[in-house]
Amino acid sequence: MEAGAAPETAIDWRDALRQGEISARDATELVLSRIEDRAELGAFLTVTAEQARAEAARADERFASTPRREREHLPRLHGLPIAFKDLVDVAGAATSRGSAALRHPVAATDAPGVAALRAAGAIPLGKTQVPELGLTGYSENAIAPPARNPLDPTRTPGGSSGGSAAAIAGGLIPVGPGTDGGGSIRIPALACGLVGLKPGLGAVPGDLGSGAAPSLHDEFGAPRLTVSGPLARNALDAAMLYDAQRGAAGEPALRAVQTADALIGLRIAYTEASPFSSVYPISLSGEARSAVEIAIDRLTGRGHHIESPHFVYDPEYPEAFTTSWTAGLSRLPLTPAAAARLMPLTRTFRERSLARGDESFTRAGARLRGFAADVRAQWGAFDAVLTPGLTMLPPRIGAFTSLDADDDYRLQCEWAPFTSMVNVSGLPAIAVPVLRLPTGHAMGVQLIGRTGGEELLLRLAVQLTTE
Repeated sequence: MEAGAAPETAIDWRDALRQGEISARDATELVLSRIEDRAELGAFLTVTAEQARAEAARADERFASTPRREREHLPRLHGLPIAFKDLVDVAGAATSRGSAALRHPVAATDAPGVAALRAAGAIPLGKTQVPELGLTGYSENAIAPPARNPLDPTRTPGGSSGGSAAAIAGGLIPVGPGTDGGGSIRIPALACGLVGLKPGLGAVPGDLGSGAAPSLHDEFGAPRLTVSGPLARNALDAAMLYDAQRGAAGEPALRAVQTADALIGLRIAYTEASPFSSVYPISLSGEARSAVEIAIDRLTGRGHHIESPHFVYDPEYPEAFTTSWTAGLSRLPLTPAAAARLMPLTRTFRERSLARGDESFTRAGARLRGFAADVRAQWGAFDAVLTPGLTMLPPRIGAFTSLDADDDYRLQCEWAPFTSMVNVSGLPAIAVPVLRLPTGHAMGVQLIGRTGGEELLLRLAVQLTTE
């Protein structure tokens, strides 16, 4: 392999590694070199170079000892370099959760999603930048330089999977997993021109926790919000990683997206309604509206029927979501000195959470359960729901943190007003780039599916990204 050379897509990477065209060690060294060369992106909090080299050597030994006729049985992601956001445990690496207020213990074991991809043959190279506790839609904290958007390093790549998105969009790694509790896969995907799939709740094993009876709700009865999914440069790469994340036999999602051209005649609702409009002004920039127009043209050109129903959302959603979203902060056991090291937004919302008490969390959880049932019924009349992606270009680094906590949160809601409602619903959604501006910035849209509709969303993503 020539110095600096690499396959173009993650599937090309996967195939080259499984066929022996690239060794796991060479792939690892190439990616480590790229991480070092693009350090200014702030994509990585920790690089576990020696650990990755040792795993790559073992992968090459396994490849060499496997007879050629049996190599099709190698792990599906054999030798593929990957990285995980620093909210999840990776054995042998510290977990910071992006916080100066918490200890950063070295994990003894992998989180379930990490274990699944390691078992599939992927090689972790490090931990990527996140906002403190994964709370915000941008990736800036008090422990390391901010993650920057490869399309414009003066702007945020989004959050909380912002470091991972920057690493993928910047060509540091071929593909990567993220987690999404309010838009944390889709916001960075839209900001960085990537495809980002938020699967439905329970679609990826491990997202509901361990134990005999995994719960669809948190301890206060609110819908469980956070799921795992792929970030990728295209829908096929996303499908490949999604199949690996859920341990699917035979790669059904990847097979499905390869038949995207056959998908016609869907009823797709388009809406600009946001439940945050009851408290914040929500408006689309010219770039965001252009992305919507392109998406509608492409979908109608594929034979789908676009309708404009009048969706109505609970005006109490913003308060209920914010209360539930921050409820877990009341459980952080921090000394006053440690609490003083929290980011201003985290500290403010933790203080409010402590003052509210569990009864308010329970009321908010009930309100969100009602919201979820309502939107599933409204959206369920259609095969998919199309919304704008982000309302404007990604704000510049420091734009959020220069504001007080309330204005910081307001700007996040005004920038990404269409994502958290999908987490509350438990349904799948996908972020798809459809427009690259002359400035290099990207704009995209979101599609929401029915329960079990991840493969259909991936097929629609192919149609949206193929002119």
